[in-house]
Amino acid sequence: MAEKDQLIGGALAAAACGLLGAAAPGTSIAAEPASKWDVDTAFLYYGESDGRVQDASLSGLAIRNFGDDRKLSLGLTVDSLTGASPSGAIASNQVQTFTSPSGKSTYTTPAGEIPLDSSFHDSRVALDAGWSQPFARLYSFNAGLGISTEFDYQHLGLNAGVTRDFNQRNTTLSFAVAMGKDKVKPVGNVPVAFAAMGDVVDEDGTSANRGSDSEDKDVLDVLFGVTQVVGRHTLLRLNYSYSDSSGYLTDPYKVLTVVDPLTGEPVVRTPPPGVEGPGGVYLFEHRPESRTRQGLYGELRQDFSGKVLQLGYRFSTDDWEVDSHTLEGRFRFPLGESSYLEPHARYYTQSAASFYRYSLAVGTPLPDFASADARLADLDAYTLGIKYGHESSGGNEWSTRLEFYRQSGKAPDSVLIGNQRGTAQMPDFDAVILQFNYHFKL
Repeated sequence: MAEKDQLIGGALAAAACGLLGAAAPGTSIAAEPASKWDVDTAFLYYGESDGRVQDASLSGLAIRNFGDDRKLSLGLTVDSLTGASPSGAIASNQVQTFTSPSGKSTYTTPAGEIPLDSSFHDSRVALDAGWSQPFARLYSFNAGLGISTEFDYQHLGLNAGVTRDFNQRNTTLSFAVAMGKDKVKPVGNVPVAFAAMGDVVDEDGTSANRGSDSEDKDVLDVLFGVTQVVGRHTLLRLNYSYSDSSGYLTDPYKVLTVVDPLTGEPVVRTPPPGVEGPGGVYLFEHRPESRTRQGLYGELRQDFSGKVLQLGYRFSTDDWEVDSHTLEGRFRFPLGESSYLEPHARYYTQSAASFYRYSLAVGTPLPDFASADARLADLDAYTLGIKYGHESSGGNEWSTRLEFYRQSGKAPDSVLIGNQRGTAQMPDFDAVILQFNYHFKL
């Protein structure tokens, strides 16, 4: 998969959470000195509608407490993704044929449907290790290392951070940094920017529209935060984040459809006799080689006699002109002495990237950058779910979470051509998320 910035963000979040004395989501840290190991295990299923992406993930995190707030954490995650992924090509009133990313075969899309690459599949193994400890009376420090590998992607990340307590430990300032070195190794080699999708090649051949077998990407994330105890039952957190990505930021599997400049319909192409290939003209996308993001996050936690309300808001902006807003809320209330329920709601909205295009008109000059990836379009998404947790008499805990996700995207009129206006160019899709966690002590 081409979008791996969340790996860096996850490492940075883990560093920041560790510095603030709280575990990252889904983890627990022992309060009892007698427990040397705290272990969290989780199974996650994510499934999109219409046969799109399906993800099954197993993860484990073990934290070894050496006393005096010195802790070692070891994590392992295994993911398996299957299903079909949108290629970026538009729907047509005709059956469409595409060359697979490997260049060794073709696949077809029925008339009227958004083209989905059914050859999409991936697997990932990720390893993480971290260490945290105080190094002065009011200071603490942590550092971590993360490695992950897929058949078309490799990631190496480092993170570190420091905190300083003030005001009788009611105020905590934090700083964390994460660096990532990634290598993109797409199936069929890296496509040449704006090159046309080629015909099928033999087993030993490589398409002329492909270049090197890999490209590099570097990511730097920085976070500044302040956590303030406002009252006996109230906690406020404010964070500022900065992210700089450089290198190969294009998705090698996304294309744009070349269309008639008046009707907006795909241009038809006929492969040479005896050759399999695309039935239209599709150009590989091209994105800028740098991206700078900034974000502000605020979170309020309020305890109402055992019932805990958590509210968060995040604003993010970048030099691709993608501005986003996220509102999120959770409310945990106890059920008896050892169980709880936690409803969850999240709303997300973003504007389109400056170079987002739904298609390209034949005969017009190519832009410097263009992508038809729906993840870079105007979109809204919401998540609704609920979590149930129970603690056993032995101190172990299990929980299960079920959530429903819906995403609605739209192509701005400014990027639509001819008949593309007034039709549902980006249909909504739904997803179900199911997670089971089990926490125990050793």
